[in-house]
Amino acid sequence: MTFNYTDAFLTIATTDLEKAIAFYSQLLNQKPQPYIPNVYAEFNLKSLRLAIFKPKEDHQAEFNNSRHSGMSICLEVEDLDTTITHLTEMGFPPSGDITVASHGKEIYAYDPMHNRLILHQA
Repeated sequence: MTFNYTDAFLTIATTDLEKAIAFYSQLLNQKPQPYIPNVYAEFNLKSLRLAIFKPKEDHQAEFNNSRHSGMSICLEVEDLDTTITHLTEMGFPPSGDITVASHGKEIYAYDPMHNRLILHQA
């Protein structure tokens, strides 16, 4: 038996929703839509919907147990150096050096909730 899906998107849980919204609004240069204050915000990217939500109080502990999650958000960018400058000006400079692989250049950064961002330039 198989199932059919109609859409897929990535969600990030955080207990500091407004901080996450401010970060992603500035990083992605857009306001969330839809947006429900202190509950939910959604950013629609060209090929990805990124949703950020605040877990209900009885589920918050499961999202506060580690510094870094296993999830990474990979963002392909037109100009890696410009993106690094933008993140640095936001107060979130990437860690480490740019690496070069067969698929292009990339560097890691972290959002305010310590989710890893992989910034990639083909």
